[in-house]
Amino acid sequence: MGRVLKTFSEATLEAMEEEMNRDPSVFVYGEDIVKQGGMWGQFKGLHDKFGDRVRDTPISETALVGAGVGAALAGGRPIIDLHYADFIGITMDEVLNQMAKAHYMFGGQGTVPLVLRAPDGVFPHGAAQHSQSLETWFVSIPGIKVVVPSTPENGKGLLKAAIRSNNPVIFFENKKLFGVKGLVSESEVITPLDKAEVVHEGKDLTIVSYGYFLGEVLKTVEQAEKEYGITIEVIDLRSINPIDEETIIDSVKKTGKLIIAHEAIKTGGVGSEVSAIVSEKAFNYIKKPIIRVGAKFSPVPFSPQLEKGVTTNGGEVLLAIKKLLVE
Repeated sequence: MGRVLKTFSEATLEAMEEEMNRDPSVFVYGEDIVKQGGMWGQFKGLHDKFGDRVRDTPISETALVGAGVGAALAGGRPIIDLHYADFIGITMDEVLNQMAKAHYMFGGQGTVPLVLRAPDGVFPHGAAQHSQSLETWFVSIPGIKVVVPSTPENGKGLLKAAIRSNNPVIFFENKKLFGVKGLVSESEVITPLDKAEVVHEGKDLTIVSYGYFLGEVLKTVEQAEKEYGITIEVIDLRSINPIDEETIIDSVKKTGKLIIAHEAIKTGGVGSEVSAIVSEKAFNYIKKPIIRVGAKFSPVPFSPQLEKGVTTNGGEVLLAIKKLLVE
């Protein structure tokens, strides 16, 4: 079978339709997913096909996630949409103390097969409360998996794998990604929840990234390879909890140089954890200091010009490449 061009919204909608047809215990709850079809059309038409298995809820993220945890413990497979990941702080007791710990605290007698869809990242001119990348918070929470898709195809594959998982998965999907188009296989796509992917091979430098920002990295890499006559290996993490250490270390052993780049704030970000892993397990292979690229330590401003000053971009990745390979 071939591959078809789809937006990220279309690909993830298709993933839910396929899994709901396959398993009647899968259902979807969220805010305005029936009335509006989701903020980016990612639930459009789902209620028409599945009726009450797709429901709008009151604007209470605490109740929404709490109901999802209870339903999952009772045998359902809920997909819960947070509307914006920025609102996940309201749900932290349900996520941190219930969803992530129930399987452990009941000695494995219960499972929580829940998917939490959490649109995150900068929403242009969305300002401080609607433009956050909060995925780093969940790297240090045992009991949950955290995935961050970068393309329509791995968005579909990761979502299908998450729905089938017997453990809770937070699915952080960048707000700018929903309209992005990419080729998606017509055959079934199931992407592992714990495996990174080398999306561009090279020998002079390794760049680790994830999510929407991976696209910015790949465009920058193309420019740098032409300009400097080098080859750069690019790794798409796909999962940030757990992190695929083996793929990263194997690449660093080959190239000897490492950049970690993401849209989230640099301070305490996923880049910090990847850097620590490589420093502990591949230190003797590192030829130059590791460089992290990320947003400034600031809320995201509403002003377009100030927003540009706080967020990161491909230009910063290019400067990091130049520092490691040219200077």
